Amino acid sequence: MNYIHELQQWPKLTWDSQAVAETLAALRHKQGRHLGKMESLGFDLQTEANLTALTNEVVKSSAIEGETLTTGEVRSSIARRLGLDVSGLPEPGREVEGVVEMMLDATGNFDQELTAERLHGWHAALFPTGRSGMHRITVGAWRDDKNGAMQVVSGPAGKRRVHFEAPSASRLQAEMEQFLKWFNGLSNLDPVLKAAVAHFWFVTIHPFNDGNGRIARAISEMALSRADGSKNRFYSMSSGIEAERKEYYIQLESAQRGSVDITSWLAWFLGCLDRTIDASDTIFASVLHKSRLWQVINTKPVNERQRKVINRMLDHGWQGHLNTSKYARLAKCSRDTALRDIRVLLKRGILVKNSGGGRSTSYHLAAPEEIQKQVL
Repeated sequence: MNYIHELQQWPKLTWDSQAVAETLAALRHKQGRHLGKMESLGFDLQTEANLTALTNEVVKSSAIEGETLTTGEVRSSIARRLGLDVSGLPEPGREVEGVVEMMLDATGNFDQELTAERLHGWHAALFPTGRSGMHRITVGAWRDDKNGAMQVVSGPAGKRRVHFEAPSASRLQAEMEQFLKWFNGLSNLDPVLKAAVAHFWFVTIHPFNDGNGRIARAISEMALSRADGSKNRFYSMSSGIEAERKEYYIQLESAQRGSVDITSWLAWFLGCLDRTIDASDTIFASVLHKSRLWQVINTKPVNERQRKVINRMLDHGWQGHLNTSKYARLAKCSRDTALRDIRVLLKRGILVKNSGGGRSTSYHLAAPEEIQKQVL
């Protein structure tokens, strides 16, 4: 069976507009309502929601490729670049800085033209050491085929399965020129559909030695930012894709081995985005929870160590199982100081002791209404 890029009609991708019209209309309505809800928040809450969504996007996009990034490092890197407070957050590593730089350029400068030079810069940022794992790769330039055809494979040595083989390196210049001309050109195509088409088209060309999936998703985020008309991100498409990773790869492989009609891929992408926006209500809820909690706590402010630890617990969704040792490590203080701080937080009702005692003694954050009772 031929791959889609080997067909005579490539890259003239087609789809059944009627088949996706209803889903797209409902999605755009939901997108608008979600954006309106988030923009009704004050500036500080919008900033927090944007920071959370961007952090999720970077972490989950890497997770799709099997790479684990530390959430705290990603949040720290994004916060610093956005001019936000980074106290208590860890220093990010070079790899984290690179992927954050790419994503912020894609979303923050969504209205600028996407060029080969810009893509090369993103790629170089993703691989600051010039290596993918232990292997040296061509960085900041289209791939070559000196080590053989570019293939997407799985399975152990001797039982490898080839899921996809990309166009030869000799075709890349022409392929990317066509793609960029289309992406930057004016058209009547809805920008959400453009995000879906661009994602598929780019990852099918597979122009780099590595990082194609993450760059494809950054391009999608760029198009979705255009759809929202906002630099702020209040949902993370990669979070939705990561939750459906198996189906994501099935849909890609099926479309890449099919005809130039990509209706099925578009239907899945739109459905995934729809489910992602539904799930992003958790961002809205967590931001409101954090805001309400601090409103109550700040009736009698805590010290800097306590503030740092509470924020770490909130930012990581880690609201339970704090103990004296963890507190001392996070606050960079002695265990005695940590214990004194914890006792104050317990007395104020900000921390609640979990069941169990002795060496297993631990604490969780109280809900705002529980702290309010203590205040009253």
